[in-house]
Amino acid sequence: MAKQLRESLEDLQEQAHLGPGGLLVIGASTSEVAGRRIGTATSLAVGSVIAKEAIAFAASVGCDVAFQCCEHLNRALVVRKALLKERGWFEVMARPVPGAGGAVAASAYVQLEGACLVETIQADAGIDIGDTFIGMHLKRVAVPVRGRHREVGEAHLTMARTRPPLIGGARAVYDEDVFRERLGLKD
Repeated sequence: MAKQLRESLEDLQEQAHLGPGGLLVIGASTSEVAGRRIGTATSLAVGSVIAKEAIAFAASVGCDVAFQCCEHLNRALVVRKALLKERGWFEVMARPVPGAGGAVAASAYVQLEGACLVETIQADAGIDIGDTFIGMHLKRVAVPVRGRHREVGEAHLTMARTRPPLIGGARAVYDEDVFRERLGLKD
C-alpha cells in the first residue's frame, strides 16, 4: 500500500509540478484501503502510513500538504499552523480522531509540526483514496490525472491537478512559446 501511494504521488507530480508555494490535499478512507465500506474499519496503522508517505512526498518536492477530515468534522483540513498564518486562513477548533475526523487526519495531526484545523483551502493538486470527495478543496479548474495505479490497497484512487481558467476565446494565446513568438522575443 505504501509503495502504491508513493508511486501515485510521483505520477501526480509529473503532471502537477508541485513545488514551493504549492499545496497538495489528501483525502483517504482507511476502511476503503482495507477493502471495507467507508467508515466501517478505521485503522490508525494504515492512517499513519498514508500521512507519513504524503508528508515525506511534500517535503521532497517542497510543497505543503493538507489532510481532509471526514464529514463528521465537515471535511475540515489538518495543516501546519505556520501555513495557516502564512495564507491567512481561519482556524477551526476540533481534534481529529477515528470516528470523528478519520484515521488519516488524526495521524497527520500527530505527525505534522504544529498542526491545526482549517475549514477550507484551494489546493493545486489532490489525491483521493477511497472516494472521500476532495474536490471542494481544489482550485476551480481541476484536471484528472491518471497514474500507474487505480487503487491504493483496495480503495479506488482519483488524482487531480488544477490550472487557471482559460479566458479570451479563439484569439487568446495560452502557450508560452506562441506568446514569445508573437511578440518577437528571443530565448
